[in-house]
Amino acid sequence: MALNYQEIFELLEEKHDKFNRVSFIESDPISIPHLFSKTQDIEIAGFLASTIAWGQRVTIIKNANQLMQLMDLAPHDFVMHHVPADLKRLEKFKHRTFNGIDLTFFISSLKNIYQAHHSLENVFAQYPTNMQQSIHHFRNQFFELEHPQRTTKHVSDSMNNSAAKRINMYLRWMVRNDNRGVDFGLWKKINPKHLMCPLDVHSGNVARKLGLLNRTQNDWKAVEELTTNLRKYDINDPIKYDFSLFGLGVFERF
Repeated sequence: MALNYQEIFELLEEKHDKFNRVSFIESDPISIPHLFSKTQDIEIAGFLASTIAWGQRVTIIKNANQLMQLMDLAPHDFVMHHVPADLKRLEKFKHRTFNGIDLTFFISSLKNIYQAHHSLENVFAQYPTNMQQSIHHFRNQFFELEHPQRTTKHVSDSMNNSAAKRINMYLRWMVRNDNRGVDFGLWKKINPKHLMCPLDVHSGNVARKLGLLNRTQNDWKAVEELTTNLRKYDINDPIKYDFSLFGLGVFERF
């Protein structure tokens, strides 16, 4: 699709305005952290919901809601004060290949992180201008406890050239603050201009049609290429166009 700079800019802006609205929330996994008002609850609910955010959206939201129920709709309190009997009830949880074994470790690891760093933000913000390094650092911290080998596949390693779509999406949720009511803007130690675009099959296909992405693989190099091109349209908040690419791909079958 041969569009010029101005045509692409106008399309991205139009679709961002269309999809970055409160009405978007209920059909998206971001609806899970929106159940809460306490910062730590939002952080944890968002992290867990984004972790299982692959597959059919209806199923993702249903299973993420079930997960919150298993944690008594108080994820931070559950993480910090659970006893072994509480973890027992998590064993039945399953979303695709993410199961109770993985979830139990996630709860233990989150407790370890909050005890040591007080928030997830403080771990990611160790490298506030380099999201590839930030995600890699977070992953190392997350798996510093003894862990099942099978669980490592559920936290992507950007240094291994993974697109890390779900973590980049989570970072968008936590960092972007545009007062439109969708993203939370809770984290102040990372500037939105340093975020990287969540890249999946939908956003990748749209980006290629628009000429924003030439690389054929959806990997970290593609994330860098796409984000670099999106910065040409908004250098301070390039990831707002995630709404545009996602909306065009999923809702409008662009």
